Amino acid sequence: MARFIWQRWTSLDFWITTLGALALIGGAFWLAARYIQPAPPSEITMTVGPEGGAYERFAQEFQLALAQNGIKVKLRTTRGAREDLDLLKDESSGVTLAVVQGGVATDEDAESLMSLAALYHEPVWVFVRKGVKAQRLADLKGRKLSIGPVGSGVRALSEQLLAANGLDAQNTSLDDFASDEAARQLIFGKVDAIMVVGAPESELIASLMRVPTLRIMGFDQAEAYTRRFPFLSRIELPMGAYDLARNLPERDLPLIAPTANLVVRDDIHPALINLILEAATDITGDAGMLRREGQFPSPKGVDIPLSVDAERYMSKGPSFLHSHLPFWLAVWVDRLIVLLIPLVAVMLPVMRLAPTVYAWRIKSRLYRWYGKLKELEYDLDLEGGKLDLAAARERLDDIEKGVSHIRTPLAFSENLYNLRSHIELVRQRLGKMGQPT
Repeated sequence: MARFIWQRWTSLDFWITTLGALALIGGAFWLAARYIQPAPPSEITMTVGPEGGAYERFAQEFQLALAQNGIKVKLRTTRGAREDLDLLKDESSGVTLAVVQGGVATDEDAESLMSLAALYHEPVWVFVRKGVKAQRLADLKGRKLSIGPVGSGVRALSEQLLAANGLDAQNTSLDDFASDEAARQLIFGKVDAIMVVGAPESELIASLMRVPTLRIMGFDQAEAYTRRFPFLSRIELPMGAYDLARNLPERDLPLIAPTANLVVRDDIHPALINLILEAATDITGDAGMLRREGQFPSPKGVDIPLSVDAERYMSKGPSFLHSHLPFWLAVWVDRLIVLLIPLVAVMLPVMRLAPTVYAWRIKSRLYRWYGKLKELEYDLDLEGGKLDLAAARERLDDIEKGVSHIRTPLAFSENLYNLRSHIELVRQRLGKMGQPT
């Protein structure tokens, strides 16, 4: 018995069939592995705009949220939105993610970048000294204004709005102070007005609202601005929103606002998109001064086309795995599924086919001698008594000798015994033909 088992496991047919099946399965595994993405990085870099700005505060909350899932977020300050976009497009910069003010991106930026969501409205705030008689931007012509540093999002947007009202550097003094410095210049009367873009919760905006020598200019032409600049939305700052007791502001103020957009490189790992949007929802999903609960993150109001994964997330929510499993476990299960689907698709038919191939290889050697035996029987039937019996017996001996060297597993012994029985029947027939009648 041990000899038969040994023969089976040392059978060339067994190993050829087994190794062939394993090669097919291994090939399927290799092909699947080529198309599976590597695990997401454990560290990414995010730009935050100028130091101390609203984007930096958002980024710090975002940094804490991702750290809970094992992703380290490095923060990098910049001069503003234009530099953020340029760093994102530069592969050597290492920057993966940025919050960018709406209205700054160009068609060229969309070639290698994607939007994930609009995070919140960032109104355009125009603060003027109370002695300055101006109700609209056009009334500031010839005045001294601060519209933000060159390269910043606020300057890019301010220049567009001023140009639409006929104001430029030729007819109006346009300074480039950063927001905090611009506020000081305004308070001390060095400039007549400043333009700032930021969330209403900004400490700078809140403090300027309470300065008695300043007032905020509303955009009574807000609807016209949104028609000319589609990336802008008309929103309303409610009367008393900042201070009910002092009634600040003193009336409902129409404002215009771009959105703060979450922008990434188009080669970002898809698993990170789920995690980033989940963190963004936790940070910006609550109700605020100018937003309803659940209004943000939003697919609306982005300059650069939305990522397909982000669109799916915001329409259907996180995937089943990311909803029910920790982030890294969900990532590994997701990758394993990608490997297993093609693997199983090949493995099942291969495992079903392998025994058939193995049996065919064993039986094919028996069929070879069956063919020779059938040929001899045909000659016996055709020639009868004229057949050279000595030559016929020699042919039969060769067949029997060949069959005796066939090694078959125990499961195929019946086929071998049947062949030997048929050989014996032919031998008996030859014996009868050699006897005298």
